[in-house]
Amino acid sequence: MASSSFQFSRRQMLVAAGAATAAGLLKAAPAWATAGPQSYTASWSSVDQHPPAAEWFQDAKFGIYYHWGVFSVPAFANEWYPRNMYSNGSNENNHHKSVYGDPSVWPYHNFINGARDKAGNWVQFAPKLKSAGGNFDPGEWAQLFADAGARFAGPVAEHHDGYSMWNSRVNEWNSVATGPKLDLLRLHADAIRSKGLKLLVAMHHTYNFTGFYQWVPAQSTTSLKKLYGQLGFAEEQQLWYDKLKEVIDGYQPDIIWQDFNLSRLDESRRLAFLAYYYNQAVAWNRDVIATYKDGFNTRGEVFDYERGGPAAIQNPYWLTDDSISSSSWCYTVGIGYYSLNAMLHSLIDRVSKNGTMLLNIAPIADGTIPSGQRSILLGIGDYLKRFGESVYATRAWATYGEGPTQMGGGSFTTPRAGTNTDIRFTRSKDNTVLYATVMGWPGSTLHITTLGANRINLSNLVSVQLLGPSAGQYIDLPNRTQDGSALHISMPSSNAPFSAPAYVVKLTFSGQIPALGSGPIPTGWVRIANVTTGLVLDSGGNVASGSGLKQWSWDGSTNLQWQLVDLGNGYYRIVNRTNGMVADSWGDTTNGATCLQAAWNGGNNQQWRLDSLGNGRYRVVNRGTGTALDSGGDSTVGARVKLWTPDSSTNLQWTVTAI
Repeated sequence: MASSSFQFSRRQMLVAAGAATAAGLLKAAPAWATAGPQSYTASWSSVDQHPPAAEWFQDAKFGIYYHWGVFSVPAFANEWYPRNMYSNGSNENNHHKSVYGDPSVWPYHNFINGARDKAGNWVQFAPKLKSAGGNFDPGEWAQLFADAGARFAGPVAEHHDGYSMWNSRVNEWNSVATGPKLDLLRLHADAIRSKGLKLLVAMHHTYNFTGFYQWVPAQSTTSLKKLYGQLGFAEEQQLWYDKLKEVIDGYQPDIIWQDFNLSRLDESRRLAFLAYYYNQAVAWNRDVIATYKDGFNTRGEVFDYERGGPAAIQNPYWLTDDSISSSSWCYTVGIGYYSLNAMLHSLIDRVSKNGTMLLNIAPIADGTIPSGQRSILLGIGDYLKRFGESVYATRAWATYGEGPTQMGGGSFTTPRAGTNTDIRFTRSKDNTVLYATVMGWPGSTLHITTLGANRINLSNLVSVQLLGPSAGQYIDLPNRTQDGSALHISMPSSNAPFSAPAYVVKLTFSGQIPALGSGPIPTGWVRIANVTTGLVLDSGGNVASGSGLKQWSWDGSTNLQWQLVDLGNGYYRIVNRTNGMVADSWGDTTNGATCLQAAWNGGNNQQWRLDSLGNGRYRVVNRGTGTALDSGGDSTVGARVKLWTPDSSTNLQWTVTAI
């Protein structure tokens, strides 16, 4: 039962509450916090009405979770040790044979039940609370997360290994029945909420039975088949749902984060989960978030990039999960970490592009958080404590920023520290304050090219301030000039007046922040080059109407020269110098359709909008179809130019250069 368990609509509850108030039983009817419908059914038409990114989530910007569990015990390679220890000849397999024994006689579940390794040491995932003489203190963890500036946090409650970190009735392989004999999710949830943070619960359990244990031999008992994902597919899917239902009912998470392979599940199962979760949230009177990497959509849920993010602003609101280490998501001996600046600058970049960052840490199996990880978290927290007004409760502006350092561009893009010429923008929710965050001290003058006179009218700019060394402190920056190249702001000195990983300039306006133009588009002949391929837009010469546009290496030919004729309505016609025809979508809204050319007729299919992405890049969007020019990433000379739904890929980004 996914949706019928919620029997009363919000209106019925309000009527009941109103009657109770009239009878003197209640002081007032409840004020409903949840947005969206009053109840949900297990259908896309219903769950797609759920607002995907609640305002509290868009305000939060930063969260923390942690890969900590049975896989932390061997502390070798990464969190996929349970899988790879069964792959004959792998590093994990060789390590396991050397330290513990052959997996056929020393299986993964020995880490759960406890056993001795070849040296005679007792090995088991069994962290003890500090109050019981151990090293694990969930209250200390939660305080660290709060000190780090996180606004939500929570554990990986079950990873691919099939071990539930809560008091499960449907899975005997859990942390109460075995190992620590503790309801770890309960301890985490209570501690995190006691610090005023929202609770995230991460579930990776789909892959448990869709491929993780592919090298594990067939198990002899139903219980072991359950752990190793070897039950029948229908039974596994029911177990998948039942585990989620236990987490929802028992712990009421504000965010349920799920890893990949949801698309492998029956659609009815996915919909049953969403409807149940959203209906329970209405009953709790709370806005909740469901994230996904596949299997859901952005109409009701939030898309998550693993270790990455878009190259430019992306709508709707999105999330990335990244880790404090490049080598592993769980603790391993000798684990290394990204620098504070790499993690913090990545956070700032992601916020500027309409996203939130969920940062993973890797505690040791006994419940200790290593000092190197604590230092990075506290460094982020120190920055957010001082300069948080430019991060929390802000929104993306018209463009994310400027500067030489490319960050993002998809999943699995490495966090990078910026430079003192990299700037990222955010704005206040009322659109009266613009924050420019510089990823290093700029020297005696800060030059912001995005705010040049050729792009923005700053006549209603009333003050410019540098956020000071402590929260609520400001240093006035009264000396500034604007010309066609930039806004030039005189800083207090050539050397930084205080130490910080990044510096924030606050621009306050009387009224709304002025609209940002794309800058002057050259009126003469230009070449239009794709960012991914480096090839330029090519008409092919004197060809028939309806011929496809191509990409070609720049050679100066008039086939490769275009004029962008301003139509006065925010759109342009793109005219080829050789044949006089214009770029035309021909009304084909299909992703992957070829962009054609034809004689100018004034139709919407021949009108194009240039969306500035900063750094001289544009997305070229057709008025008739809403799709954008796309190279497809094909760097073959002569490759066709396609049309695609606008996204953050550099395949859809173009530069315009006067000839």
